[in-house]
Amino acid sequence: MNPSLPSAAHSEPLIHTDGIRALAVNSGFSHAGVVALPHAHDARDAERFADWINSGRAGTMEYLKRANEDGELVRARVATPFKWARSAIVCLANYNSDQPKSTDAACSDAAWIARYAWSSRTDPQRGRVPSDYHKVLLKRLKVLETKLHEQYGSFESRAYVDTGPVVERSLAVAAGVGWSAKNACLIHPAIGSYAFLSVLITSLSVAPEHSALTVPDRCGSCTRCIQACPTDALFAPYQMDATRCISYLTIEHKGAIAPELMEGMGRQVFGCDICQDVCPWNRKAPISADPELAPREELVNSSLDWLSSLDERSFEQAFNGSPVRRAQYAGLIRNTAIAMGNAHAATAEQKQRYIRPLRAWAHSSDDGIRSAATWALNRLEDPGNTADNR
Repeated sequence: MNPSLPSAAHSEPLIHTDGIRALAVNSGFSHAGVVALPHAHDARDAERFADWINSGRAGTMEYLKRANEDGELVRARVATPFKWARSAIVCLANYNSDQPKSTDAACSDAAWIARYAWSSRTDPQRGRVPSDYHKVLLKRLKVLETKLHEQYGSFESRAYVDTGPVVERSLAVAAGVGWSAKNACLIHPAIGSYAFLSVLITSLSVAPEHSALTVPDRCGSCTRCIQACPTDALFAPYQMDATRCISYLTIEHKGAIAPELMEGMGRQVFGCDICQDVCPWNRKAPISADPELAPREELVNSSLDWLSSLDERSFEQAFNGSPVRRAQYAGLIRNTAIAMGNAHAATAEQKQRYIRPLRAWAHSSDDGIRSAATWALNRLEDPGNTADNR
């Protein structure tokens, strides 16, 4: 019997992991899992999410704090926004590439853009162009959704890639896709953590004999990610303060950044891979052959000179259709100024090149750019303000 087909013994269609996983892989994903809702740790995960929000660790990410008319956090439980939800299909897409890590030695003028944001695809007319994983994976979820309708008929569903009122990692753990690591990332035992998560919430029921086999936590006694975090955002195992996380600071946070955090940001100008790059589970992470998520080599160890030369128009030309656009022009320039201030290994000639745009940015009407440029100028022009490069 085909496990993906509904059982004749039931009046309603039932889904099974094996069949759904095969459909997901056929739709372009690397792996997938299924979990019945509410799952076994639904109440526990909801409480943890609420505690994290109430502690203020979500910073200015107001969308995470959204509550319904009863005061319930919309993202805490799938059932809060979707009363009809009976299952979650969690799909994983590998984005690892055969390129250097952020922790590898690099040129003194190299900035770091997070690995996931390097993605590109081939356009028949324009050649390699930026691609956004949100759009790429949402299309694949829609393909999967269509295949499910062909097999199971009509049902309610919602597809999300980092955009919906769901906590993808919690659902992924419940669906047996991986475990939640000490750096708050999901780790798949074969793929590692260089992977995108996307979720299809459905009204389809999961077969009674099915139970998601959770993956045991295999972090063990390792604390490399915690020790490597330069801003102490990972303040304890499995605990992350987003307000100190470099990914949050360079992308979500708008405006000025505290000096002590700017120093810790090092050369990161969009996102951060440090805690993943030091993780032993990523040492042998397979290289993705996904043609829609292939890296743009010009974004790997990007030149600070190039980034500083961008105006708003050239920023749009370089990053339209790319995840980097989320930082906005002002955010990327602010982050570039900070990376310049942290470029302690730069040559005297390089520092002089950085000082020119920094002096202009120090008079910017944008508070974030102005404060970052002033801070960076003080460090470059006063050797006593520099420290070992991070």
